[in-house]
Amino acid sequence: MGDAPGNPLAGSNAFVGVAGFFTLRTVTWDDGRVRMIDQTALPNRFSYVVYTTPEQVASAIRTMVVRGAPAIGVAAAMGLALAARRSRATDLPGLVRDLEKSAAMLRSTRPTAVNLFWGIDRVLAKARASTSAKRAKEDVESEVKRMEDEDVATNRKLGGVGADLIRDGDTVLTQCNAGSLATVGYGTALGVIRAAVEQGKLVKVLVPETRPALQGARLTAFELARDGIPCTLIPDTAVGYMMSLGRVDRVVVGADRITRDGYVFNKIGTYQEAVLARRHGIPFHPAAPRSTFDLERAHDQVTIEERGAEEVVQIRGRRIAPKGVPVSNPAFDMTPPELVTSMITERGLVVPPFEETIAASMA
Repeated sequence: MGDAPGNPLAGSNAFVGVAGFFTLRTVTWDDGRVRMIDQTALPNRFSYVVYTTPEQVASAIRTMVVRGAPAIGVAAAMGLALAARRSRATDLPGLVRDLEKSAAMLRSTRPTAVNLFWGIDRVLAKARASTSAKRAKEDVESEVKRMEDEDVATNRKLGGVGADLIRDGDTVLTQCNAGSLATVGYGTALGVIRAAVEQGKLVKVLVPETRPALQGARLTAFELARDGIPCTLIPDTAVGYMMSLGRVDRVVVGADRITRDGYVFNKIGTYQEAVLARRHGIPFHPAAPRSTFDLERAHDQVTIEERGAEEVVQIRGRRIAPKGVPVSNPAFDMTPPELVTSMITERGLVVPPFEETIAASMA
Protein backbone atom coordinates (compact mmCIF):
# COMPACT_ATOMS: atom_id res chain seq x y z
CA MET A 1 0.00 0.00 0.00
CA GLY A 2 1.29 3.48 -0.81
CA ASP A 3 -0.10 6.98 -0.48
CA ALA A 4 -0.75 8.88 -3.68
CA PRO A 5 1.31 12.02 -4.19
CA GLY A 6 -0.28 15.20 -2.93
CA ASN A 7 -3.60 15.85 -1.23
CA PRO A 8 -6.46 14.87 -3.58
CA LEU A 9 -8.70 17.68 -2.37
CA ALA A 10 -5.90 20.21 -2.69
CA GLY A 11 -5.68 19.71 -6.45
CA SER A 12 -2.76 17.38 -7.08
CA ASN A 13 -2.09 17.21 -10.82
CA ALA A 14 -2.03 13.41 -10.53
CA PHE A 15 -5.83 13.54 -10.46
CA VAL A 16 -6.39 15.83 -13.42
CA GLY A 17 -7.43 14.60 -16.85
CA VAL A 18 -9.85 15.70 -19.54
CA ALA A 19 -11.82 18.74 -18.32
CA GLY A 20 -9.94 18.51 -15.00
CA PHE A 21 -11.92 15.44 -13.91
CA PHE A 22 -10.81 12.68 -11.57
CA THR A 23 -9.33 10.17 -14.01
CA LEU A 24 -7.24 7.73 -12.00
CA ARG A 25 -8.42 4.15 -12.54
CA THR A 26 -10.09 2.50 -9.58
CA VAL A 27 -8.80 -0.96 -10.48
CA THR A 28 -6.13 -1.85 -13.03
CA TRP A 29 -4.13 -4.84 -14.26
CA ASP A 30 -0.45 -4.19 -13.69
CA ASP A 31 1.65 -7.00 -15.22
CA GLY A 32 0.42 -9.83 -13.02
CA ARG A 33 -0.80 -7.67 -10.15
CA VAL A 34 -4.17 -6.07 -9.41
CA ARG A 35 -3.82 -2.49 -8.25
CA MET A 36 -6.78 -0.82 -6.54
CA ILE A 37 -7.65 2.42 -4.84
CA ASP A 38 -8.43 1.57 -1.20
CA GLN A 39 -11.91 3.02 -0.86
CA THR A 40 -12.18 2.20 2.82
CA ALA A 41 -9.54 4.87 3.54
CA LEU A 42 -11.23 7.69 1.63
CA PRO A 43 -11.61 10.60 1.94
CA ASN A 44 -8.99 11.04 4.65
CA ARG A 45 -6.23 9.11 2.90
CA PHE A 46 -5.73 8.30 -0.76
CA SER A 47 -3.76 5.08 -1.15
CA TYR A 48 -3.40 2.00 -3.29
CA VAL A 49 -3.38 -1.68 -2.46
CA VAL A 50 -1.72 -4.28 -4.68
CA TYR A 51 -2.88 -7.90 -4.81
CA THR A 52 -1.26 -10.98 -6.30
CA THR A 53 -3.73 -13.76 -5.38
CA PRO A 54 -7.42 -14.36 -6.11
CA GLU A 55 -8.04 -14.79 -2.38
CA GLN A 56 -6.82 -11.26 -1.76
CA VAL A 57 -9.08 -9.88 -4.48
CA ALA A 58 -12.06 -11.77 -3.04
CA SER A 59 -11.38 -10.28 0.38
CA ALA A 60 -11.11 -6.79 -1.15
CA ILE A 61 -14.52 -7.21 -2.80
CA ARG A 62 -16.11 -8.58 0.37
CA THR A 63 -14.75 -5.79 2.60
CA MET A 64 -15.49 -3.04 0.04
CA VAL A 65 -11.90 -2.02 -0.57
CA VAL A 66 -13.28 -2.07 -4.11
CA ARG A 67 -17.03 -1.56 -4.59
CA GLY A 68 -19.53 -0.47 -7.19
CA ALA A 69 -21.05 -2.98 -9.60
CA PRO A 70 -18.86 -2.29 -12.69
CA ALA A 71 -15.68 -2.08 -10.59
CA ILE A 72 -16.22 -5.37 -8.79
CA GLY A 73 -17.07 -7.05 -12.09
CA VAL A 74 -13.69 -6.10 -13.52
CA ALA A 75 -11.94 -6.79 -10.20
CA ALA A 76 -13.39 -10.32 -10.04
CA ALA A 77 -12.25 -10.94 -13.62
CA MET A 78 -8.76 -9.83 -12.64
CA GLY A 79 -8.90 -12.15 -9.63
CA LEU A 80 -9.38 -15.01 -12.09
CA ALA A 81 -6.47 -13.75 -14.17
CA LEU A 82 -4.33 -14.00 -11.03
CA ALA A 83 -5.60 -17.55 -10.53
CA ALA A 84 -4.59 -18.39 -14.09
CA ARG A 85 -1.12 -16.96 -13.60
CA ARG A 86 -0.63 -18.93 -10.36
CA SER A 87 -2.02 -22.22 -11.69
CA ARG A 88 0.49 -25.03 -12.14
CA ALA A 89 -1.72 -26.88 -14.60
CA THR A 90 0.02 -27.79 -17.83
CA ASP A 91 -3.11 -28.78 -19.74
CA LEU A 92 -6.21 -26.75 -20.55
CA PRO A 93 -8.74 -28.88 -18.60
CA GLY A 94 -6.57 -28.63 -15.50
CA LEU A 95 -6.28 -24.88 -15.83
CA VAL A 96 -10.04 -24.51 -16.29
CA ARG A 97 -10.63 -26.57 -13.14
CA ASP A 98 -8.33 -24.24 -11.21
CA LEU A 99 -10.18 -21.22 -12.58
CA GLU A 100 -13.58 -22.67 -11.72
CA LYS A 101 -12.44 -23.23 -8.14
CA SER A 102 -11.37 -19.59 -7.82
CA ALA A 103 -14.53 -18.49 -9.63
CA ALA A 104 -16.69 -20.19 -6.98
CA MET A 105 -14.83 -18.30 -4.26
CA LEU A 106 -15.19 -14.97 -6.05
CA ARG A 107 -18.89 -15.55 -6.75
CA SER A 108 -19.52 -15.96 -3.02
CA THR A 109 -18.26 -12.48 -2.10
CA ARG A 110 -21.32 -10.34 -2.90
CA PRO A 111 -24.60 -11.74 -4.25
CA THR A 112 -26.57 -8.78 -5.63
CA ALA A 113 -24.43 -7.00 -8.25
CA VAL A 114 -24.74 -8.98 -11.48
CA ASN A 115 -21.57 -7.43 -12.96
CA LEU A 116 -19.55 -9.64 -10.58
CA PHE A 117 -20.92 -12.78 -12.24
CA TRP A 118 -20.69 -11.25 -15.72
CA GLY A 119 -16.96 -10.56 -15.25
CA ILE A 120 -16.25 -14.06 -13.97
CA ASP A 121 -18.25 -15.74 -16.73
CA ARG A 122 -16.55 -13.68 -19.42
CA VAL A 123 -13.08 -14.76 -18.29
CA LEU A 124 -14.10 -18.40 -17.92
CA ALA A 125 -15.53 -18.41 -21.44
CA LYS A 126 -12.31 -16.96 -22.79
CA ALA A 127 -10.23 -19.62 -21.08
CA ARG A 128 -12.45 -22.49 -22.19
CA ALA A 129 -12.29 -21.31 -25.80
CA SER A 130 -8.49 -21.35 -25.85
CA THR A 131 -6.30 -24.05 -27.36
CA SER A 132 -3.83 -24.74 -24.54
CA ALA A 133 -3.11 -23.85 -20.93
CA LYS A 134 -0.29 -21.52 -21.96
CA ARG A 135 -2.43 -19.77 -24.55
CA ALA A 136 -5.38 -19.55 -22.13
CA LYS A 137 -3.27 -17.69 -19.58
CA GLU A 138 -2.28 -15.17 -22.24
CA ASP A 139 -5.86 -14.87 -23.47
CA VAL A 140 -7.23 -14.30 -19.97
CA GLU A 141 -4.76 -11.52 -19.21
CA SER A 142 -5.51 -9.83 -22.52
CA GLU A 143 -9.23 -10.12 -21.81
CA VAL A 144 -9.12 -8.45 -18.39
CA LYS A 145 -7.07 -5.59 -19.78
CA ARG A 146 -9.64 -5.25 -22.57
CA MET A 147 -12.45 -5.22 -19.97
CA GLU A 148 -10.67 -2.50 -18.03
CA ASP A 149 -10.40 -0.25 -21.09
CA GLU A 150 -13.92 -1.07 -22.27
CA ASP A 151 -15.40 0.03 -18.95
CA VAL A 152 -14.07 3.57 -19.30
CA ALA A 153 -15.19 3.84 -22.93
CA THR A 154 -18.63 2.46 -22.08
CA ASN A 155 -19.13 4.91 -19.25
CA ARG A 156 -18.16 7.85 -21.42
CA LYS A 157 -20.68 6.77 -24.04
CA LEU A 158 -23.37 6.24 -21.39
CA GLY A 159 -22.56 9.65 -19.92
CA GLY A 160 -23.10 11.31 -23.27
CA VAL A 161 -26.53 9.68 -23.61
CA GLY A 162 -27.61 10.83 -20.17
CA ALA A 163 -26.12 14.31 -20.43
CA ASP A 164 -28.68 15.22 -23.08
CA LEU A 165 -31.38 14.85 -20.41
CA ILE A 166 -29.72 17.39 -18.12
CA ARG A 167 -30.64 21.05 -18.54
CA ASP A 168 -28.31 23.94 -17.84
CA GLY A 169 -28.78 24.89 -14.19
CA ASP A 170 -30.31 21.57 -13.08
CA THR A 171 -29.82 20.17 -9.60
CA VAL A 172 -29.44 16.40 -9.73
CA LEU A 173 -30.00 14.12 -6.76
CA THR A 174 -28.02 10.87 -6.73
CA GLN A 175 -27.50 8.03 -4.26
CA CYS A 176 -24.47 6.18 -2.91
CA ASN A 177 -21.47 6.44 -5.26
CA ALA A 178 -21.82 5.70 -8.96
CA GLY A 179 -18.77 7.63 -10.06
CA SER A 180 -15.21 6.84 -11.07
CA LEU A 181 -14.73 4.94 -7.83
CA ALA A 182 -17.64 2.60 -8.59
CA THR A 183 -16.27 1.78 -12.05
CA VAL A 184 -12.84 1.51 -13.61
CA GLY A 185 -13.20 5.18 -14.46
CA TYR A 186 -15.54 8.11 -15.27
CA GLY A 187 -18.66 6.62 -13.68
CA THR A 188 -22.28 5.87 -14.52
CA ALA A 189 -24.56 8.32 -12.66
CA LEU A 190 -21.65 10.71 -12.09
CA GLY A 191 -20.56 10.01 -15.66
CA VAL A 192 -23.86 11.56 -16.78
CA ILE A 193 -23.15 14.61 -14.62
CA ARG A 194 -19.53 14.87 -15.81
CA ALA A 195 -20.64 14.65 -19.45
CA ALA A 196 -23.22 17.40 -18.90
CA VAL A 197 -20.52 19.61 -17.42
CA GLU A 198 -18.31 18.83 -20.42
CA GLN A 199 -21.16 20.11 -22.58
CA GLY A 200 -20.83 23.45 -20.80
CA LYS A 201 -23.83 23.09 -18.51
CA LEU A 202 -23.92 24.23 -14.91
CA VAL A 203 -24.98 21.21 -12.86
CA LYS A 204 -25.38 21.06 -9.11
CA VAL A 205 -25.62 17.82 -7.18
CA LEU A 206 -27.41 16.88 -3.97
CA VAL A 207 -25.53 14.03 -2.28
CA PRO A 208 -27.29 11.95 0.39
CA GLU A 209 -24.80 10.61 2.92
CA THR A 210 -25.88 6.98 2.19
CA ARG A 211 -25.84 5.30 5.55
CA PRO A 212 -24.54 3.04 6.87
CA ALA A 213 -21.25 2.90 4.91
CA LEU A 214 -21.49 6.61 3.96
CA GLN A 215 -20.49 6.16 0.33
CA GLY A 216 -22.19 9.43 -0.55
CA ALA A 217 -20.45 11.43 2.16
CA ARG A 218 -17.07 9.74 1.78
CA LEU A 219 -16.84 8.99 -1.93
CA THR A 220 -19.33 10.93 -4.06
CA ALA A 221 -18.67 14.20 -2.23
CA PHE A 222 -14.93 13.48 -2.58
CA GLU A 223 -15.18 13.01 -6.35
CA LEU A 224 -17.41 16.03 -6.93
CA ALA A 225 -15.33 18.31 -4.73
CA ARG A 226 -12.18 17.15 -6.48
CA ASP A 227 -13.75 17.85 -9.88
CA GLY A 228 -15.05 21.27 -8.85
CA ILE A 229 -18.68 20.31 -9.51
CA PRO A 230 -20.98 22.14 -7.05
CA CYS A 231 -22.47 19.72 -4.54
CA THR A 232 -24.29 19.77 -1.23
CA LEU A 233 -24.16 16.87 1.21
CA ILE A 234 -27.48 16.13 2.91
CA PRO A 235 -28.75 13.60 5.46
CA ASP A 236 -30.50 10.62 3.91
CA THR A 237 -33.64 11.69 5.77
CA ALA A 238 -33.70 15.10 4.02
CA VAL A 239 -34.42 13.78 0.52
CA GLY A 240 -38.20 14.28 0.66
CA TYR A 241 -37.88 17.71 2.22
CA MET A 242 -35.48 18.88 -0.50
CA MET A 243 -37.88 17.66 -3.16
CA SER A 244 -40.80 19.43 -1.50
CA LEU A 245 -38.84 22.70 -1.65
CA GLY A 246 -38.30 22.31 -5.39
CA ARG A 247 -34.56 21.82 -4.96
CA VAL A 248 -34.34 18.65 -7.08
CA ASP A 249 -34.84 18.71 -10.86
CA ARG A 250 -33.89 15.12 -11.68
CA VAL A 251 -32.74 11.93 -9.92
CA VAL A 252 -29.90 9.96 -11.54
CA VAL A 253 -28.64 6.84 -9.73
CA GLY A 254 -26.49 3.85 -10.55
CA ALA A 255 -27.61 0.22 -10.47
CA ASP A 256 -26.20 -3.08 -9.30
CA ARG A 257 -28.65 -5.24 -11.23
CA ILE A 258 -31.58 -4.53 -13.54
CA THR A 259 -33.71 -7.60 -14.10
CA ARG A 260 -35.45 -8.65 -17.29
CA ASP A 261 -38.77 -7.36 -15.90
CA GLY A 262 -37.39 -3.88 -15.29
CA TYR A 263 -36.75 -3.86 -11.53
CA VAL A 264 -33.74 -1.82 -10.44
CA PHE A 265 -31.57 -3.11 -7.61
CA ASN A 266 -29.35 -0.39 -6.18
CA LYS A 267 -27.94 0.85 -2.90
CA ILE A 268 -30.43 0.95 -0.05
CA GLY A 269 -32.31 4.25 -0.10
CA THR A 270 -32.84 4.29 -3.87
CA TYR A 271 -36.40 2.99 -3.65
CA GLN A 272 -37.50 5.76 -1.32
CA GLU A 273 -35.94 8.32 -3.65
CA ALA A 274 -37.97 6.86 -6.53
CA VAL A 275 -41.20 6.95 -4.51
CA LEU A 276 -40.60 10.54 -3.45
CA ALA A 277 -39.61 11.56 -6.97
CA ARG A 278 -42.92 10.20 -8.29
CA ARG A 279 -44.81 12.08 -5.55
CA HIS A 280 -43.14 15.36 -6.57
CA GLY A 281 -43.19 14.85 -10.36
CA ILE A 282 -39.40 14.52 -10.68
CA PRO A 283 -37.87 12.31 -13.41
CA PHE A 284 -36.02 9.25 -12.07
CA HIS A 285 -33.26 7.61 -14.12
CA PRO A 286 -31.00 4.64 -13.33
CA ALA A 287 -27.73 4.79 -15.32
CA ALA A 288 -26.12 1.43 -16.02
CA PRO A 289 -24.10 -0.40 -18.71
CA ARG A 290 -25.23 -3.55 -20.50
CA SER A 291 -23.27 -5.68 -18.01
CA THR A 292 -25.67 -4.61 -15.23
CA PHE A 293 -28.74 -6.00 -17.02
CA ASP A 294 -29.71 -9.50 -15.97
CA LEU A 295 -31.71 -10.99 -18.82
CA GLU A 296 -31.94 -14.38 -17.09
CA ARG A 297 -33.80 -13.44 -13.90
CA ALA A 298 -36.95 -11.71 -12.76
CA HIS A 299 -36.94 -9.53 -9.66
CA ASP A 300 -38.15 -12.28 -7.30
CA GLN A 301 -35.11 -14.41 -8.12
CA VAL A 302 -32.52 -11.91 -6.84
CA THR A 303 -30.85 -12.13 -3.44
CA ILE A 304 -30.52 -8.88 -1.48
CA GLU A 305 -27.21 -8.84 0.36
CA GLU A 306 -27.48 -8.52 4.14
CA ARG A 307 -24.32 -7.07 5.62
CA GLY A 308 -22.93 -7.15 9.15
CA ALA A 309 -24.50 -5.39 12.12
CA GLU A 310 -21.29 -3.50 12.87
CA GLU A 311 -21.91 -1.20 9.89
CA VAL A 312 -25.10 0.04 11.54
CA VAL A 313 -24.16 0.13 15.22
CA GLN A 314 -20.82 1.85 14.57
CA ILE A 315 -19.70 4.90 12.65
CA ARG A 316 -16.05 4.68 11.60
CA GLY A 317 -15.34 2.28 14.45
CA ARG A 318 -17.21 4.16 17.19
CA ARG A 319 -20.29 2.49 18.63
CA ILE A 320 -23.48 4.54 18.51
CA ALA A 321 -26.13 1.95 19.47
CA PRO A 322 -26.69 -0.04 22.68
CA LYS A 323 -25.11 -3.45 22.83
CA GLY A 324 -27.40 -6.35 22.05
CA VAL A 325 -29.91 -4.42 19.94
CA PRO A 326 -31.12 -6.49 16.93
CA VAL A 327 -29.98 -5.15 13.55
CA SER A 328 -31.13 -5.58 9.96
CA ASN A 329 -28.70 -4.22 7.38
CA PRO A 330 -29.86 -4.80 3.78
CA ALA A 331 -27.27 -3.37 1.41
CA PHE A 332 -29.67 -2.88 -1.52
CA ASP A 333 -33.31 -2.28 -2.30
CA MET A 334 -35.55 -2.83 -5.32
CA THR A 335 -37.25 -0.10 -7.33
CA PRO A 336 -40.21 -1.29 -9.44
CA PRO A 337 -40.35 -0.28 -13.12
CA GLU A 338 -43.43 1.90 -12.75
CA LEU A 339 -41.32 4.42 -10.79
CA VAL A 340 -38.63 4.67 -13.50
CA THR A 341 -38.82 7.40 -16.16
CA SER A 342 -36.12 5.92 -18.39
CA MET A 343 -32.86 3.96 -18.06
CA ILE A 344 -29.62 5.49 -19.31
CA THR A 345 -27.28 3.04 -21.07
CA GLU A 346 -24.41 3.16 -23.55
CA ARG A 347 -26.88 1.82 -26.12
CA GLY A 348 -29.26 4.73 -25.63
CA LEU A 349 -32.27 5.39 -23.43
CA VAL A 350 -34.43 2.43 -22.47
CA VAL A 351 -38.04 3.53 -22.01
CA PRO A 352 -41.26 1.84 -20.88
CA PRO A 353 -42.62 -0.78 -21.28
CA PHE A 354 -39.35 -2.04 -19.82
CA GLU A 355 -39.91 -5.78 -20.04
CA GLU A 356 -40.17 -5.40 -23.82
CA THR A 357 -37.55 -2.72 -24.38
CA ILE A 358 -34.90 -4.31 -22.17
CA ALA A 359 -35.17 -7.56 -24.12
CA ALA A 360 -34.95 -5.71 -27.42
CA SER A 361 -32.12 -3.31 -26.60
CA MET A 362 -29.92 -5.46 -24.34
CA ALA A 363 -29.95 -8.76 -26.22
